[in-house]
Amino acid sequence: MVKINPVLEKLTRVFPEGGRGDFLRLDMNENPEGLPVDFVAEVCAKITPAFLATYPEPDGLLAALAAYHHLPENRFSLTDGSEMAIKHVFEVFALPGTQVVTVTPSFAMYEVYCEMFGVTHQGVPLGEDLAFPTEAFLGAIGQDTSLVVLLSPNNPAGGLLPRDEVERIIRKAAEHDAVVVIDEAYHYFCEVSYLELVERYDNVVVLRTFSKLFSLAGLRLGYAVSRPEIVDYLNRVRPTFETNSVALLFGEALLRRPDIIESLIQTEKEGRLYLMGALARAGYEPRHDHGGNFVLVKPRKQPKEIEAALKERKILVKTYGNKHLLRDYIRISTGSRRVMEKFVAAFLDIDQR
Repeated sequence: MVKINPVLEKLTRVFPEGGRGDFLRLDMNENPEGLPVDFVAEVCAKITPAFLATYPEPDGLLAALAAYHHLPENRFSLTDGSEMAIKHVFEVFALPGTQVVTVTPSFAMYEVYCEMFGVTHQGVPLGEDLAFPTEAFLGAIGQDTSLVVLLSPNNPAGGLLPRDEVERIIRKAAEHDAVVVIDEAYHYFCEVSYLELVERYDNVVVLRTFSKLFSLAGLRLGYAVSRPEIVDYLNRVRPTFETNSVALLFGEALLRRPDIIESLIQTEKEGRLYLMGALARAGYEPRHDHGGNFVLVKPRKQPKEIEAALKERKILVKTYGNKHLLRDYIRISTGSRRVMEKFVAAFLDIDQR
């Protein structure tokens, strides 16, 4: 029998099912329709055999990020999606025997990495009304804390912390030499960002992704933003060529097209407002709560029943287990009004039949 890391023997992973290409994908907060066809064609025209044969060169994207955020290039660490940025943060800062503080529910990979790296996950439950438990969260940060995680907005529950509370948490973490991760995967959909806090505090890392608004989930592209000394450590644990050339090419091209970015923002907002209005008119109480590109709603029938019936109609949505705080909800990824109209018609036909 070969030797196995004992931590991994107890680690259980659940991966998304394949075969989603023929479905209307409203279950994983992707853009259901993607980027404009002409933009994709324009970028793809630059992909030549020689381009694919050359190792990735990130300089162009780093320069574009610096210009886009008005920060020096040494503030950025490029990664294969923000999920890999999370892993690098754990590799650098999650010391064995320490604890990582998050709210629950939260993005599942934080708990996975706690198990993987042998640290204690200190989960502080959201309130039944999905309110952030600020005082309990502050109380959970102590001498053994190495990482503190804030999702802004939260995934899967939505919700934002006021700036003064975010800074209280950062200062409390600093008292114990702990790093604060602010995961802003969904910040474009709520127009609130705490990115400037990386300039004010030396223990803050902000994570961003190109998978949500920027519609590049298939290319796996993300980045961390922090002080140069922290970025240097994050880069030390990166593979030599972590981010592939096609991802770098699309990321740079998109950052140089603010018109497309603004169109993506407005298209999602229009679709989300339509969805929430249509559900409200039908007697439901949809929740967005300054969340991302998703809406929560309690159906009249059981969520799992709705999920199965929608799947038969080639529409995927997200549901949760019986012990989950969101067990009574389905979560719908938002997109254009056209997409939301298709969902609403199917959902009402199933749930009100």
